Amino acid sequence: MLRDNEFDIVVVGSGVAALCGAVAAASRGRSVCVIEKTAYFGGTSAYSGGSVWLPGNHVLERDGVDDSVAKGYTYFHSLVGSRTSEERQRAYLETGPALVDFLENTAGIPLEHRPFPDYFDAPGRSANGRTVFARAITAEEVGPRLNEIRPMVPADQFGIDVDRSVLDGGQAWVARLVMALDRSGNAELALNTTVEELVQDEAGRVVGVGVRATDDETGTRRVVHARLGVLVAAGGFERAAGLRQVWQQMPTADWSSSHPDTGSGDALRMLDSVGAELDLLDQSWWCPATLFPNGHAAFTLGLRAGVVVDDSGRRFANEMLPYDRMGHAMRARMAAGHSPQFWFVFDDRAGDQLPAICVPAPDAGEMREAGLWHTAPTIAELAAAIDVDAEALTNTVARFNAFAEAGHDQDFRRGEDPFGRFFVGATSAAQCLQPIEGTRFHAVRLVLGDLGTKGGAVVTPDGAVKRADGSTVSGLYAAGNSAASVAGAVYPGPGVPLGSGMVSAYRAVGDMVRHLTPA
Repeated sequence: MLRDNEFDIVVVGSGVAALCGAVAAASRGRSVCVIEKTAYFGGTSAYSGGSVWLPGNHVLERDGVDDSVAKGYTYFHSLVGSRTSEERQRAYLETGPALVDFLENTAGIPLEHRPFPDYFDAPGRSANGRTVFARAITAEEVGPRLNEIRPMVPADQFGIDVDRSVLDGGQAWVARLVMALDRSGNAELALNTTVEELVQDEAGRVVGVGVRATDDETGTRRVVHARLGVLVAAGGFERAAGLRQVWQQMPTADWSSSHPDTGSGDALRMLDSVGAELDLLDQSWWCPATLFPNGHAAFTLGLRAGVVVDDSGRRFANEMLPYDRMGHAMRARMAAGHSPQFWFVFDDRAGDQLPAICVPAPDAGEMREAGLWHTAPTIAELAAAIDVDAEALTNTVARFNAFAEAGHDQDFRRGEDPFGRFFVGATSAAQCLQPIEGTRFHAVRLVLGDLGTKGGAVVTPDGAVKRADGSTVSGLYAAGNSAASVAGAVYPGPGVPLGSGMVSAYRAVGDMVRHLTPA
């Protein structure tokens, strides 16, 4: 639990957006506390690849990437349109370069660019992407805090030992932001502390939070006061089965990539309790996911071979689409009345290895025992094993093989977009079309997963929480997956979730410091 009862700013949650907001506060000399209900900092951000999408920043320029805020806005707005306010979209894009400058030159976090293509063929697209990353950091540099940073998925959800001698991606962001808070001398960080409510004064201004120790079964509560404001950046509701069923008609909450202890919807319930307007509750950062025997599902991307079919035994999309777009295609099939059962069908040229990126890699033997991986000598027998129409699956594979021979996917144009070729290292569509042939054929169960929900409080360009009448809840801000995404229903490029969340938190703290008078 926290030592002090009063701070300038209280931050609820400890993902990258939350930590970025806390660092922005601490760097301004403001006292800040970060409250995390679990035993680890990082939330779902700790699982991420760590890309942060912020066009036109100095790190891209340093690396020779031809980009600008204007190009980034053209691309972003062409996709999102009027689903979110133009003012908020511009605030995100135009603040990006300042945030990158702050992170590297004020907070002392070394950054680098790594190429990764934008997800849509739209005006302003960048083939090299607009992503910046925190540089990898060694466990020795991190020190004792290492044991307080949420491990990656294999260790955290599957109990697999992983090498943590070097932290990269989201792990590096979390570690470096926590270290920046420690260096500031202005921050207190609390693990195993649950925020149960937002505390308001008689005028309705949010002036603090009610907290208790997470493992305190007696419910002993105390109030932590916030002189300037409260920033809620505690994730979404991806692990709340009831909310997922009501708002997204998802059959389960178990397929999300987030940890079962995170994304419980606590933030959403608190925001709703003070009259926040909510939006985009039907949306998530979707992705295909491999279903494992323990009921968890692991984010799966970068398919190198094979096809994905629905319960009819037919293809329904380009398997090399960016993961959110493939997720939307899966969701559309479910909405059209198909079951949530999908199968990744491929041959044995790689033995019992999945020709895709899935972490952890599934063990074929364990998956077969659970009925999640089937192998047969013919496509017809494979169809019987997975309970789909044999003629339909046989025709699907034959048609795809004909496309592979011709070097062109007439149905879904697989391999024609740079994103699909990126993971295969291909220079042509033909290289993305390997025939499905051999002496054994595999089918692995896929489900519609997600990287978190993206619905939450509607916020101003400065992250202030709005009511349905257009007014704001004084003293209350939201960022990350606790806020309705500025990207609306689309996922424009790698790092938009982290990038937009960080910008919103950064602007929120600036607004608190500039405009709010201490109580």
